[in-house]
Amino acid sequence: MDEKITLIGCGNLGSALLRGWLESGCFKPSQFTITRRNIDTLHHFSQQGVRCMSDNAQAAESADIIILALKPYNMAGVLEGIQDLLRVKNPIIVSLSSGLTLSEIREMLGKDQNVSLFRVMPNTAADVGQSMSCICMDHEDQKGLERVSRLFDRLGKSTVIDESLMDAATVLGACGIAYVMRFIRAMVQGGIQIGFDASTASHIVQQVVQGAACLLTERELHAEAEIDKVTTPRGCTITGLNEMEHNGFSSSLIKGVLASYEQMSD
Repeated sequence: MDEKITLIGCGNLGSALLRGWLESGCFKPSQFTITRRNIDTLHHFSQQGVRCMSDNAQAAESADIIILALKPYNMAGVLEGIQDLLRVKNPIIVSLSSGLTLSEIREMLGKDQNVSLFRVMPNTAADVGQSMSCICMDHEDQKGLERVSRLFDRLGKSTVIDESLMDAATVLGACGIAYVMRFIRAMVQGGIQIGFDASTASHIVQQVVQGAACLLTERELHAEAEIDKVTTPRGCTITGLNEMEHNGFSSSLIKGVLASYEQMSD
């Protein structure tokens, strides 16, 4: 890909995306322009050859794709600052803001703007090229969709969804990172209690989680099919699983997902 990409609002998520793109080997640092109010925090990217600045309008001037990694309350001000540019050029606009719909963003852009607009929800595993990115749009633009999908596929995998599922995608795909981390932490704590030191327990659990995920993706089987392979009559695995279920393991996970979704909907 040789497109010029501007990333406005290079905070935690934006930095994870940028590191993922740079480490994918598919981009040159000179293809990226990034912004943040305090550009001193972007010094390490500048050293790699990425253009870093605090002026959003200037950063957007040469962009083929503009990615807005902004808090919802900052979106209107930033879009107002680049509106004149958008009337001259027609870059693809990608919003990563979970709280703003495409129609709300278009309203901020102004009714005379006819830009190709997308929402994308990646997650911080983009940092290591393992993000799950959900993409939606409010118009028919197959070429634009291919460009956006290709961009985010460099960070892991992507899928196109209806915008009505975007809040659900945020909970399952982005918040889900934290849920899995908490599960891993609990597994490590259990490992320590049965005799391992923290470092060894972490090493074992991390590989177990990676292996479990690979079994599902590479074998394309249901999780229960893999569980059945390792549960024997009166064995320690089924005993442990049943104890977890008696204490609400699956139920608490489902309730947690639903609680996060309800919070998104408020």
